[in-house]
Amino acid sequence: MEEISRRHFIRTASTAGFALWLGVSAKGNPLKSLDIASANFSPYILIESNGLITIYNTKPEMGQGTLQSFPALIAEELEVSMDQIIIKQSNGEKALGNGQRAGGSSSIRSNYLPMRKVGAAAREVLIMAASQRWTVNIADCYAENGRVIHRPSKKSLSYGELIEEASKLELPKEPKLKDPKDFKILGKVSRRQDIPLKTCGKAEFGIDAKVENMLYAVVERSPVFGGTLKSFDATEVLKIPGIKKVDLVERIVGIYKYTGIAIIGNSYWTVSQARKKLKVEWDNNGHDTFNTVDYENHLRKLASEPGVTDKNIGNVDSVKILPKNTFEAFYETPIIAHHPLEPMNCTAHIVGDKLEIWTSTQVASSITGSAAGDLHKQVGFSPDNIKLQNKFIGGGFGRRLYIDYIVEAVNVAKLVDVPVKVIWSREETTQQGPFRPMTFSKLTAGFTEDGKLSTFQHKVISPSYFESIQPDFDKKKVDSIMVEGIAEQAYEIPNLRTTYVRANLHIPVAAWRSVTSSTLAFAHEGFIDELAYQAKKDPMDFRLELLSKQSDSKKVLLKLKEVSNWDKKLPKGKGRGVAIWEFFAGLAGQVVEVTHNKDKTITIDKVIAVIDLGEVVNPDNVNNQVEGAIIMALGAATKPGITFKNGKTVEHNFYDNPLVRINETPKMEVHILTDGGKVKGVGEPGLPPFAPALANAIFAATGKRFRKMPFDLKTL
Repeated sequence: MEEISRRHFIRTASTAGFALWLGVSAKGNPLKSLDIASANFSPYILIESNGLITIYNTKPEMGQGTLQSFPALIAEELEVSMDQIIIKQSNGEKALGNGQRAGGSSSIRSNYLPMRKVGAAAREVLIMAASQRWTVNIADCYAENGRVIHRPSKKSLSYGELIEEASKLELPKEPKLKDPKDFKILGKVSRRQDIPLKTCGKAEFGIDAKVENMLYAVVERSPVFGGTLKSFDATEVLKIPGIKKVDLVERIVGIYKYTGIAIIGNSYWTVSQARKKLKVEWDNNGHDTFNTVDYENHLRKLASEPGVTDKNIGNVDSVKILPKNTFEAFYETPIIAHHPLEPMNCTAHIVGDKLEIWTSTQVASSITGSAAGDLHKQVGFSPDNIKLQNKFIGGGFGRRLYIDYIVEAVNVAKLVDVPVKVIWSREETTQQGPFRPMTFSKLTAGFTEDGKLSTFQHKVISPSYFESIQPDFDKKKVDSIMVEGIAEQAYEIPNLRTTYVRANLHIPVAAWRSVTSSTLAFAHEGFIDELAYQAKKDPMDFRLELLSKQSDSKKVLLKLKEVSNWDKKLPKGKGRGVAIWEFFAGLAGQVVEVTHNKDKTITIDKVIAVIDLGEVVNPDNVNNQVEGAIIMALGAATKPGITFKNGKTVEHNFYDNPLVRINETPKMEVHILTDGGKVKGVGEPGLPPFAPALANAIFAATGKRFRKMPFDLKTL
């Protein structure tokens, strides 16, 4: 293995004595074949002569469990238990590379083998060091519980006792990995070190940051997207005791730049109350006529346009399908907010040419890195002079992939010579975006005379995600993320065409958990269900007939059929629906069971999920993530979305843009497939199948087909 090509050692003069850093380095095009970010050198393991072993977690912890699962990959091969190691969270340090980010369910799927190889290489060099000290055959030595043991004599040495000899040895290029049957950590339920901290209130999130002499700030922003500042009068604000300064600041969200008015004072209460005294005049620039109803109608009209072709398999146009065998449907999904429970926040302190930041971000590497889209380009500080303290994240869901709130806080910090914390209110977090975009789908399919599904077309009509964040985006091309997954489904349809119609929108849009799959799966799998009924076939059997070849998707459906007792007939008034979705993040399927009550309401009785991972690190983490994804999908499917009137966001807080409550949570059952195949992601795949499975179940129970989210479960 070329990527693990050398070792790097650091001797320290601390009380710990001699210390050995072990990691991976890169040459040329580093780590590309392993699908993890490149770095000049990436140490992950610190072994000290006093016996302490530290493993660094480079993936931000936002509840998905990487604080445990990422180090577990290394610890398994290093032959140490999770109780024997100290886990430290990285903060964008250059030595730990550019992969210090969490998104796309990539933390484990992209690092399953690379991080195991890091641990295995460290283990082998320590065994080699012991064999040389004892002058024995290396084959007679093995590692266990942080020690190297000589099998014949039973003598042993701790890793800490071996680091001086180990420092003179080269890390093996191709370390031998453990047989999975010998795993002690991977695949087993393991305690997470962050859970006790979070349950007792000791965990520190970005919003909890406290720095000596810190001030607080809020920013008044235009309520109309696209509005610009005409004038403001802070006379009354500055009369309030505790107010230190009022001035202009800039927020940058992708291609959009907004000017706001920062109010800085000695407490959050003070600045929050002071903003009520601020007199502001905005120029709405004509955007105050924008509203959801008109925009929905605009998207529906765009559906008649041909769009730009994404994938073209076979030849849809050459197949002659009789009109009676052609079917169409139109599906609609709303704009929605991310709703992390920890509102946006960032504390920043500038001293000369140096900048220190305390926050919660999914992209630590973008804060301290030197790439074109990183923080330094927007705030004017050298990457070498930016220091990050990345705290626990109280909900990411894609929102904290964006650094607009950090840029804004740094610009606020430029106005004072002490640390300043900028806090967004819940209302601002809900109303100011960026949002998951509205996405509509026009679907058309045709059967041959003998009842075979022959043609399938899926046209997506929506704003462009990449256009919103990339100034140089080519508007004439397909935004690949807006059609993700459609052509990657394993269904064997001979003629398939996917197209994209771009819609203008002046409001910033952003990735939401499972990105566009959260909307496209609803349309695609809902329509597949419709086609099953048109063909007078059971929805599960219809899907399996489209999967004659062995595939991961077929495996998931067969497992779903088994664990849901699909062939068992349900009582009258009950319905069962199925959906499956495979995309960049992974693969999962679900069966939802519902009851149509006498009062015309729908009760969701049970959700049975099957997720295919290839390999699993911690099954408990997987259960948590899939269940959380289902609950989030339930909210998106049944709760009001974000709407606009007079250019402004109508919804404000959880009272008018609610989340799912505990008493609304259905029973959930999660099954994990781990057959040693391709390693797939966990955090997002559990979300896309839910909405279509629910809609399909409702149809089975009531005969009513939902093609627009959200669903009203109280008036059926």
